[in-house]
Amino acid sequence: MRRRVVITGMGAISALGEGAAPLWRGMVEARSGIAPLASPDPEADIRMKVGARVAGFDPAQHFEPARLSLLDRVSQFALFAAREAVAQAGIDFARDGIAARTAVVVGTGVGGETSRDEQSRRIYRERSERAHPMTIVRTMPNAPASHISMEFGLTGPTFAVASACASSNHALAQAALMVRHGLADVALAGGTEACFSYGAIRAWEAMRVVADDTCRPFSAGRRGLVLGEGAAIFVLESLQHARARNATILAELAGFGMGADATDIVAPSADGAARAMQLALEDAGLEPSDIGYINAHGTGTLANDPTETRAIRQLFGSHADRLVVSSTKGVHGHALGAAGALELVAAIGVLVEGTVPPTANFLASDPECDLDYVPNVARGLSTDAVLSNSFAFGGLNAVLAVTRGDGVLISKKS
Repeated sequence: MRRRVVITGMGAISALGEGAAPLWRGMVEARSGIAPLASPDPEADIRMKVGARVAGFDPAQHFEPARLSLLDRVSQFALFAAREAVAQAGIDFARDGIAARTAVVVGTGVGGETSRDEQSRRIYRERSERAHPMTIVRTMPNAPASHISMEFGLTGPTFAVASACASSNHALAQAALMVRHGLADVALAGGTEACFSYGAIRAWEAMRVVADDTCRPFSAGRRGLVLGEGAAIFVLESLQHARARNATILAELAGFGMGADATDIVAPSADGAARAMQLALEDAGLEPSDIGYINAHGTGTLANDPTETRAIRQLFGSHADRLVVSSTKGVHGHALGAAGALELVAAIGVLVEGTVPPTANFLASDPECDLDYVPNVARGLSTDAVLSNSFAFGGLNAVLAVTRGDGVLISKKS
């Protein structure tokens, strides 16, 4: 039996601050977390001028010293977000006896990159004969998921997903599939990234897709993406389980579409993106006309934005002219493996608050990007269903279909 999956808790940390609420407020206010970027290596300059870093985060305020030796920044972010999500959901895994029926799936694009970079510098520059003894466990991609499972004593299926910028949406889909088909009753899922290492910055500089001013998705005059970091984690439950404990349901994760372009390692495909959106609609039992808002992948690059625009028009036809579309990356940057999770906060916010966060830093229309992108100023919108797009290098696409959690579509489909 296919069980319906609902979201009962969310937590986040981003360049907008510690918590999901500062992230949502920053999105709605178009208050950018993008700021001048200093080199993480004091002995080397960088050309990348801006980034969306989590400023002022003091891990010592959240973790004991002995535990900190095990935690790369990417795991610290994941744990912070998971704690907030669990608190909001009001769930006690030990008390409720569901630790063995709770899964953990966390997406990350690069894993413990800052620890990896630190140890490379130690070995190659300082000529040390030894790396830090916890280097492996700090840098392995599954570390965030493993630490979340240990934090809450969860013994259900626990693993990482790594599919570049689609990692979060793939992780959420995998977690929802397990809940849907009875492998788990609850899941903690989302994404995390802490990618501001010297080596990663140099690698992104070399690709020549990074803006030197700010991120301007879908706008004329856009100059590329801006790296971001952070995490967002969500509590997913079967609808039956959530109702049995009288949980507040934020939204329903109604469907998802996943696929590969199988064309180019970096160039996006409108056909692949449209196919993933179509699969998400079909999985959710929705028609294109049911969708009122799309949180676009919208990276601000010259190639991505018109390709995503064509994909939306290809799938939605004339309804595309009635769709409201925005990208929030002008606020929190492109957080790679955490991007889809941060953007799910926006998708849920639209459904719960009836407000669409704008596309920040928008200057003027681009003839190749001809949809309603809600430039610079938030807008009210009442809708029952939204999509959240993630399209990754490697041609990997993952789209989430999310519906209202107040009974509007729940009662319709029960």
